[in-house]
Amino acid sequence: MKSHVRVVVIGGGVVGCSVLYHLTKLGWSDVMLIERSELTSGSTWHAAGGFHTLNGDTNMAALQGYTIRLYKELEAITGMSCGLHHVGGITLADNTARFEQLKAERAKHRYMGLETEILGPEEIAKLTDGMVNLEGIIGALYDPLDGHLDPSGTTHAYAKAARMGGAEIVLHNRVLSTTQTRDGWEVVTEKGTVTCEHLVNAAGLWAREVGAMAGVYLPLLPMAHQYLVTDDIPEIMDILKLGREFPHVMDPGGESYLRQEGRGLCIGFYEKPCEPWSIDGTPWGFGHELLNESFDKIEDSVNFAYRRFPVLERSGVKRVIHGPFTFAPDGNPLIGPVPGLRNYWSACAVMAGFSQGGGMGLALAQWMIEGEVERDPRGFDVARFGNWTTPGYTVPKVIENYQMRFSVGYPNEERPAARPFRTTPMYDVFDGMGAVWGQQYGLEVVNYFALPGDARYEDPTFRRSNAWEATQQEVMAVRNAVGINEVQNFGKYRVTGPNARAWLDRIMAGLIPKPGRLSLTPMLAASGKIIGDFTVSCLSETEFQLTSSYGAQGWHSRWFDQNAMDGVTVENISDARSGFQIAGPHARELLSRVTRADVSAGAFKFMDVKRMTVGMADCIVQRVSYTADIGYEIYCDHMSMRHLWTVLNAAGADLGLRPFGMRAMMSLRLDKFFGSWGREYSPDYTPGETGLDRFIRWNKPSDWIGKAPASAEKSAGSKRTLCAFIVDANSADVVAWEPVWIDGSVQGYCTSGGYSHYTGQSVALALIPTAQAVEGLMVEIEILGEMRPARLVTTPLFDADGARMRG
Repeated sequence: MKSHVRVVVIGGGVVGCSVLYHLTKLGWSDVMLIERSELTSGSTWHAAGGFHTLNGDTNMAALQGYTIRLYKELEAITGMSCGLHHVGGITLADNTARFEQLKAERAKHRYMGLETEILGPEEIAKLTDGMVNLEGIIGALYDPLDGHLDPSGTTHAYAKAARMGGAEIVLHNRVLSTTQTRDGWEVVTEKGTVTCEHLVNAAGLWAREVGAMAGVYLPLLPMAHQYLVTDDIPEIMDILKLGREFPHVMDPGGESYLRQEGRGLCIGFYEKPCEPWSIDGTPWGFGHELLNESFDKIEDSVNFAYRRFPVLERSGVKRVIHGPFTFAPDGNPLIGPVPGLRNYWSACAVMAGFSQGGGMGLALAQWMIEGEVERDPRGFDVARFGNWTTPGYTVPKVIENYQMRFSVGYPNEERPAARPFRTTPMYDVFDGMGAVWGQQYGLEVVNYFALPGDARYEDPTFRRSNAWEATQQEVMAVRNAVGINEVQNFGKYRVTGPNARAWLDRIMAGLIPKPGRLSLTPMLAASGKIIGDFTVSCLSETEFQLTSSYGAQGWHSRWFDQNAMDGVTVENISDARSGFQIAGPHARELLSRVTRADVSAGAFKFMDVKRMTVGMADCIVQRVSYTADIGYEIYCDHMSMRHLWTVLNAAGADLGLRPFGMRAMMSLRLDKFFGSWGREYSPDYTPGETGLDRFIRWNKPSDWIGKAPASAEKSAGSKRTLCAFIVDANSADVVAWEPVWIDGSVQGYCTSGGYSHYTGQSVALALIPTAQAVEGLMVEIEILGEMRPARLVTTPLFDADGARMRG
């Protein structure tokens, strides 16, 4: 065993071996994998081995497609068999909502290059040789890429390919401790000590224990999962005689997946009475054991499966596989650089290892070697869970995710486990006013306020929900009077020090304002992709406030740390500084009633920021609003929140003051075609594509991050551009990812959309070819399988010239 390498990967499952292979593939050969037992120990060896591309996150779906296509490459490189069976996959829909979800997924796949298709009952019967009871089945989604493989053979193929690229693999060598050093990491093992620059935790079932060695809590939990393998089935044997194989069948209504195994079938379940395993830690001695059979918890699932697949009831059970594998709270992997530690990387909680392992290995290797990932990683970035995450939160969320693995995922759904957890001082006040709550980064955020007599629950749906009337009233209150909304759900940072301006000029692409002013600016990666959109407020030459998305705190704080500069201190004050925004035609009058400061239009201009006393609270007030109306953001110490609310609420009583939530906010922003972080603005896009380039200060002398590629894009022009459309929608508006059809072919897709309650129109924002982006362009947008006419518009629907917002 070498005493020093560039990278140590801990864990010899499919994910660890994939990371090792991809590091060598991208050019790093001085890499080592350390495994406490044999390769595939833990979860890999007893995995069912199925793979599929279906995933609600388009970037995850694309990386799953990469994973599946990679297997033939591995076989060609190594000469080893992965035991591939590309039999195709069928996902059944037994109700309208599930069928709408599948149609929405099919629509996404149109521009992703995935050749899926929607099937009717007759086509399902043909593909499954009549072995599926189609009673109640409306349709299905078919994916020809789906299939299964040999878990052991595939993992060893990754390992051999990595060895061929120069990697070293050390088996039967448990890691005892990891310690950060000035230059990297010291890894103490049973066979000696190795130092490295980068350390990757791919320890699977033991990821929590390995993370704890470095002082890291990784939010994951093993769940006991059970599947059955039948005896030989005559119907399967008949199919084999015809030179065919039985396809995968996912039956979400029955919480099961089914595939061929030899001359029989394999069926697994995501049962509601599920079983978390080793909540307090995985024993080091565990590895090649299975758990005891537990038929009680799958009894209802098995009975349902017998009705859906009658052939199973006539078949004997040859083998029961019951073993643990790990989940994160939302079911997605935990990949990337762990915030707060230098060169410590997570490659954990990849519960669908043979669907996602290749893509996750590629993503992590790109992140390590190139500094960023080719695709937006936010869906699997370990930083999406902050230091507020605890085992007490993780356990109920993982259980909920397991139970709902095959449930319909609605765009407006708010799942209840582990809530409420993190709340603001306004929680009980707003709850008493009828708040219907959402959740962002663990924080309870108001979605809307239920009207008297209405349910305190938003119905999950792909269409317009029961929040419609309440949201409309909140929107009209803002447009016609004045609305109030918490600003807790903004990420907030205090930047201080003699080099604060120089640091901001390097890390932000836009103007860094003068004292008393604020600016809007994108933050770019080295590739020129968008990794943040910020408001920068200059309080003095040595003190600035940054605001951005609350849910991006982990991502942004890590970036700030990675680009630290002497003479600058960056504090995350997202939960220490809070407050309210007020917006609407009476907003200025309301503010004037609660402060002695001069807030007249001439004294307090658009994009000004001032310190002032509001009521008795010391506040930072900036004149800007995401509602596209005249508005102010009022920031105060967290302890002053209730006082500030009392003062504003009393002063605004005769002005029509009304609280509003995020449903109204997202409708209001559409009137001005304002983009949103994570939708229009993300690491998938560039400033030129999204219009954020108008906020770049191209002539500032600093060599800001991303300058060269952004400048190159400006010179060459963007091939696609963000546009707004008025959609002839019915009961369903654009959410995101719907394809845009131009002249009979898919040439773009929607980034977000919704209903403009102020104008009574359905709005979509979409990326289309720049050459096509002309006023009045008629297109069709595919919404839940329906082609809806849409017209490109360039004039905002409200305050087109900005006179009211700036007045």
